[in-house]
Amino acid sequence: MPAATAAVRYQGTGTGAVLPDVPYEERQWPDGPRWRTFQGGPCLPQPPDDDEADRRLGPIGSVRRPSAEEVRLVNAAILLRRPLLVTGRPGVGKSTLAYRIARELRLGRVLQWPITSRTTLASGLFEYDVIGRAQAGQAWYAARQHNGPADGPDGGDPASGDEARVDIGEFIQLGPLGTALLPHHLPRVLLIDELDKGDADLPNDLLTLFEDGWYAVPPLVRVKRRSPEVIVHTADPGRTAPIVDGLVTTRSFPLVIMTSNGEREFPEAFMRRSLRFDIPDPGPEALGELVAAHFADQLGDMHDRLVRDFMTRSEQVHGLAADQLLNAAHLATSGAYTPAEGDGAEWQALLSAIWHPLSTDVRADGAEPSA
Repeated sequence: MPAATAAVRYQGTGTGAVLPDVPYEERQWPDGPRWRTFQGGPCLPQPPDDDEADRRLGPIGSVRRPSAEEVRLVNAAILLRRPLLVTGRPGVGKSTLAYRIARELRLGRVLQWPITSRTTLASGLFEYDVIGRAQAGQAWYAARQHNGPADGPDGGDPASGDEARVDIGEFIQLGPLGTALLPHHLPRVLLIDELDKGDADLPNDLLTLFEDGWYAVPPLVRVKRRSPEVIVHTADPGRTAPIVDGLVTTRSFPLVIMTSNGEREFPEAFMRRSLRFDIPDPGPEALGELVAAHFADQLGDMHDRLVRDFMTRSEQVHGLAADQLLNAAHLATSGAYTPAEGDGAEWQALLSAIWHPLSTDVRADGAEPSA
């Protein structure tokens, strides 16, 4: 195996960056299949980092033992340049996989695209404030008329093309999907969260985009003769990127993590071009690692008991989310409560309240409501 490929192998241990300390522009990435190679460019600067991974995962250095399937499928997605569809019950940690990958492989901030029933492909690619641009053009023209022809070399009105003086790039904002497909030296991590909540056509629209690796920005295509290169805003705060001739072509295909709660099936063609990873409910070891990542040894002897009680409660109410366990751990370490060694009534009542069933089909005592 080439050294470059070995250097970027995902391990999922949560120990932080496992790559050599090489500058971003000099880091290598394993070659993908010939049919998944793209030639966009020139490459943009190194993407920014943020503290979102630490907030979600805990500080770097927390011990974590990933499943063999997780490691296998993430590395396959890297080599094949294919999106990874992550399924599982709500609260098992599907979206956090994107942040583990980005932090371990030092790929910058995760681009997050939450999906709703109103989400369209275009909204993930870019937004164009046409009204704002028209208002700015009218204001520019009115100021020009007021100041007279000495304000510039040409007369004219907005309809004749002088509206180009109002920079169209100021009114175009790339979305998370559009930003992920910009030509970067290394792939960006794109989290498409809860894809199954979107419109039925969205998976097929994504499939075409992922196969082609490029998209057009129609407002920029229309002005490419006057403005062949336009600087637009991206989904990274405070960042911009140039777009030439209104077209964006990727270079390093992004690492796409798509989550689904299994609310509906996806088209066969979409599934054929995706890898699928089903996350099971976490066991006591995984839950213990999660709590330790955020609270270290603050819980002391209560750590194992809290995890054990959570597992029991989860079985009673047919499943709880991992963040409900973290909520209990925070309350136990906040100093506002003093959980007793025995069954303190107040503490047990509090646990029953925050470890409530996730489904309305289950009562607080774990029984199904009567008809």
